[in-house]
Amino acid sequence: MKVLRDILYGVSLDAVSGDTAVEIAEVQFDSRRVGDQDVFVAVRGLVSDGHDFIGKALELGARAIVCEEVPEQTVEGVTYVQVKHSATALSVMAANFYDNPSKNLKLVGVTGTNGKTTTTTLLHELFHSAGYSVGLISTIKVLVGTKEYPATHTTPDPLSINKYLSMMCGAGVEFCFMEVSSHGIDQKRIEGLHFAGAVFTNLTHDHLDYHGSFAAYRDTKKRLFDQLPKTAFALVNTDDKNGLVMMQNTRARKLTYALKGYADYRAQVLESQFNGQLIKLDDNELWSKLIGQFNAYNLLAIYAVADQLGLDKIETLRLISELETVDGRFQYFISPQKIQAIVDYAHTPDALKNVLVTISALRTGNENVITVVGCGGDRDQSKRPVMGHIASEFSDKVIFTSDNPRSEPPRSIMDQMEAGVEIQNKKKVLMIEDRREAIKTACSLAQDGDIVLVAGKGHETYQEVQGVRTEFDDYKEIIQILSN
Repeated sequence: MKVLRDILYGVSLDAVSGDTAVEIAEVQFDSRRVGDQDVFVAVRGLVSDGHDFIGKALELGARAIVCEEVPEQTVEGVTYVQVKHSATALSVMAANFYDNPSKNLKLVGVTGTNGKTTTTTLLHELFHSAGYSVGLISTIKVLVGTKEYPATHTTPDPLSINKYLSMMCGAGVEFCFMEVSSHGIDQKRIEGLHFAGAVFTNLTHDHLDYHGSFAAYRDTKKRLFDQLPKTAFALVNTDDKNGLVMMQNTRARKLTYALKGYADYRAQVLESQFNGQLIKLDDNELWSKLIGQFNAYNLLAIYAVADQLGLDKIETLRLISELETVDGRFQYFISPQKIQAIVDYAHTPDALKNVLVTISALRTGNENVITVVGCGGDRDQSKRPVMGHIASEFSDKVIFTSDNPRSEPPRSIMDQMEAGVEIQNKKKVLMIEDRREAIKTACSLAQDGDIVLVAGKGHETYQEVQGVRTEFDDYKEIIQILSN
């Protein structure tokens, strides 16, 4: 049990009615999970408003209520705390409830449109190989040391984040690498966390349905760096023009990395093949199994973070050379018929273009590139024609199909993608709504040496249609099809 006033430490309070010395069992923001002696935080969400469920929380035994608007009718014996922003209060309270675990390990946040999952996952692998106990909070999974938990969001809710960090502290974890999404920043999920460092990878077209404009999306990412303490480091990719914007108001130590321009950390791709690439990094050459310039950026960021966290540079280079491809990120497979298959999470215009440009640079010119791609439903519609344009421009044949259509009709999404295809590329396009059939068709069209790219879902093991999730794994599907 924790005392309410201790849980509220650091929260900006407007008014308090009742006893703050009361003991609290748990902090909750989901009224369905409230139990006896809990404090319920009423958070305004995109779909529902927690204030509508204060009565339910009280019925289930809530001892205290934190809210932006106190109900007209209050219950005797219950403490009511009024705050300006419940979501911010929830994050600070979550950190306090779990004894501020982020202060007891070195937490590094990675943000940007593309590269977050690869960078955090490979940092975890590298530090684990170096002999450290490490934590990971990513889109794919959460790791507390060697124990794995399923991931539900790129950046979990603040109670989950702090619970995982507390578990990591209890397990002796020294470093944790965490994906920080723009949604997570905007919804105040990272308030109250103490970061040892933050990384900016890049910024391209994504989530504009949520943020409204590219400038708002950029400025949301920037807030991670604005909040860093003086003791932290801020590492940004200055080949992206938004990199320097991220550092404008940070108090942290400013560091840069780049492949093209001058930076504190620089790298150069010397040779590329489908089985890897030769990179010159910090005046040392190394062979990496990861493919593409975008992965060169990821590896450079990983090297820089490891250096900032005190790892030996030569040992870091050795460990980087041993890193394997992350699930669903340019996963490469050659069939018995010599058909080359690639599965990638590319679900933004920039990510899709990066993958297709990388393939174009590696092909001899005799192979056909056949791309299977879709766009998610209930998400940013403005990127759909752009995705259609890129896929058709850089492929010899493209099949538009379902991704996770969610509540939208798949055909409507595909039609929006087709709208971006230029006249001369229309003949390249097929429309196959069923994703499994689309992948089968792509494989049947492929001849020896051809390249089949299945883009958009990557590591995901499900497909969501009209609110129903069914098992579907792009990598397993294409391996099964080509193996048979």
